[in-house]
Amino acid sequence: MTPTDQRDAHLRAILRQLPPSPGVYLMKDEGARVLYVGKADSLRSRVRSYFGSKDPLDARIARMTREVADIDYILTDTVSEAFLLENNLIKEHRPRFNIRLRDDKSYPFVKITLGEDFPRIVRTRKLARDGSRYFGPYASATSVDETLKLLRKIFPFRTCNLEIPDGKRVLERPCLLYYIKRCQGPCIQAIEKAEYRATIDRIVDFLDGRQEPIAADLRREMLESSAALQYEAAAVSRDKLRAVERTMEQQKMAAYSRVEEDLIGMAREEEEACLQVLQVRNGKMIGREHFIVTGARDVADAEVLGSFLLQYYASTPAIPRQVLVPAVPADADDLAAFLSERRGSRVTVDVPQRGEKRRLLALATQYAVEALGKERAEWLADDRKRDEALVELAEALELPRPPERIECYDMSNIQGTAAVGSMVVFINGRPEPREYRRFRIRSGDTPDDFRMMGEVLRRRLSRAAKLRAETGYLSLAEVGADETAEGDTGEPVEDAVRTTQPRDGGWALPDLVIVDGGKGQLSTAVGVLDELKLADLPVAGLAKRFEELYLPRRSAPIVLPRNSQGLYLVQRIRDEAHRFAITYHRELRGKRALHSVFDEVEGIGPARKKALLRRFGSVRRIREASVEEVAETPGVNRELAERLKSHLSREGMLA
Repeated sequence: MTPTDQRDAHLRAILRQLPPSPGVYLMKDEGARVLYVGKADSLRSRVRSYFGSKDPLDARIARMTREVADIDYILTDTVSEAFLLENNLIKEHRPRFNIRLRDDKSYPFVKITLGEDFPRIVRTRKLARDGSRYFGPYASATSVDETLKLLRKIFPFRTCNLEIPDGKRVLERPCLLYYIKRCQGPCIQAIEKAEYRATIDRIVDFLDGRQEPIAADLRREMLESSAALQYEAAAVSRDKLRAVERTMEQQKMAAYSRVEEDLIGMAREEEEACLQVLQVRNGKMIGREHFIVTGARDVADAEVLGSFLLQYYASTPAIPRQVLVPAVPADADDLAAFLSERRGSRVTVDVPQRGEKRRLLALATQYAVEALGKERAEWLADDRKRDEALVELAEALELPRPPERIECYDMSNIQGTAAVGSMVVFINGRPEPREYRRFRIRSGDTPDDFRMMGEVLRRRLSRAAKLRAETGYLSLAEVGADETAEGDTGEPVEDAVRTTQPRDGGWALPDLVIVDGGKGQLSTAVGVLDELKLADLPVAGLAKRFEELYLPRRSAPIVLPRNSQGLYLVQRIRDEAHRFAITYHRELRGKRALHSVFDEVEGIGPARKKALLRRFGSVRRIREASVEEVAETPGVNRELAERLKSHLSREGMLA
């Protein structure tokens, strides 16, 4: 029996004994690494569907099932327990086929220690049943710190770890925060427990979105202090009031509703998705955070949403009554039941179709698009991360030094039509749009990615190869190629800044060439480099689905760690090449779609074309009409009508 037969027999035995009970399943490869974690209300039905379903599986799941060598499962009493267990196991194992929140750590919360006589307000990443009140999660510690800074400005509170029982002084002298009026000094008995608790209650109201009573109290305090000629106290109340009113102004956008609800906007780009959460409480938007998930390539929106909602709400105690999403998430009914159980009352997961809720959901989506763009821009601006990425890439690909110039190539076409290629250039980890090039494929009309890739590489590198042969240079960094002089290296980017002379007298050969594709595209690239006597030029193929890097004469792919900066850089380069190719392809396809038979007849411009279509409605009716009827069109004389009819007859147009 072959190893494959043994594997199949082992899996069949597991599938036969699966119970029809709720639980969590873990799919593992031959090395016992967890590939995927899932939950089910019936393990038997769900797991068997991966291997015996008549419906075709999506590419990601099909790839996973081919790698599965073993399946473990854990039974739970309820589906809700399965949700929580699945979330914990995803955090623990970080399976590469699961959609995951990008950060490996837990997200931060604002914690109010209500179980203490003099509660503290601190940032924490751990949730515990200790009588404390938690607000969040927040996307970053910076977000929490900004919230605490605002709270401390309006309501002084203690942040120390001292145990301060009621009626006992624990310090002789207070800390600096007391003297700058950022703490009320319970450690020296400068405030009574009841008064301090009133401040904490105000903070809870503020975080819950109930700011109107707070603003009214501060306004009254300001007027009373002013009437008593206590102008310093009045100024303090005035500044606090202004801070509260600014917060209220920012929250007015959601004043249409008094329902507790979260609105989830989503934006996607290649491997990543950004989920924007708008928290609406008491008619105000009290929170706005975005979260990045990875592993979203070739995954439906429903599954991305379902995975995010599970991981997000499994880690927060603040479950709203309603969750508004742009599409029905996967396992929506089970998810709603899970949220209802955690909240203790009914929770609905809905897709708004019209009205104010639909408008706000569109706004959340807009925020998500902006946040995803900002995340990528910030990464590119971080010199430390880019340097780390280049070093990791050089080590993984066994390059002599971190690659300064990286070129990535991608193809785009629909059944061979409007076929184009793109070349994007990253220098020291940053995109260099001035040196991007795009190529209109000339070698044929049939779809053949390998032929097109070979054409583009040959056009890009032939001049460089000729120059190297003539000069004898061996150093890649020293060889330049003024390919623009050949007029055959692709078109420059129209909206980029153009230079009158090529950089440094010509393009230097890249330190690394990346072709978008697997072993087939890589073999094509290697063949072109051998043909041009540039075999020493480092080249790698990037498999589209799982970011596996293939090298020449090496069968096993290189898999960069999922959280490595090197992988993040490779993804950025590949996504940019894909975006650039798709943009050019759509541009050419759009021009072709706008082209009509009228454009081939001399004397018919936009005005006469519009007049003909207004009179007849279609080319078919023009063909069926007589010359006299066509000549009755404003601006069309008999000679032009005869020319048009003759052309239509010659072309045999039927539409």
